[in-house]
Amino acid sequence: MVWSIVLVSLACFLINIPMGRMRERSKKFSLAWILWIHASIPLIIVLRIWLKLHPIAIPINIAAAVAGQFLGGLPEKKKRKAL
Repeated sequence: MVWSIVLVSLACFLINIPMGRMRERSKKFSLAWILWIHASIPLIIVLRIWLKLHPIAIPINIAAAVAGQFLGGLPEKKKRKAL
């Protein structure tokens, strides 16, 4: 059970890194921006249901996804600041 939570959280993190980069390239609050933030949610839900994870995994998975979005957006943010 614990390993399932760790694996899904790692998947959330890794999937959201490129999405964070694309989000950072989009205009804030645009349709594309919203899409890149929420695009991984269906996959995460499917993984959670398929592996029958305990509800305690929800905040852990959300935190991993947010961390992936943040880390993915950092290079784009730094690039924009440099210009």
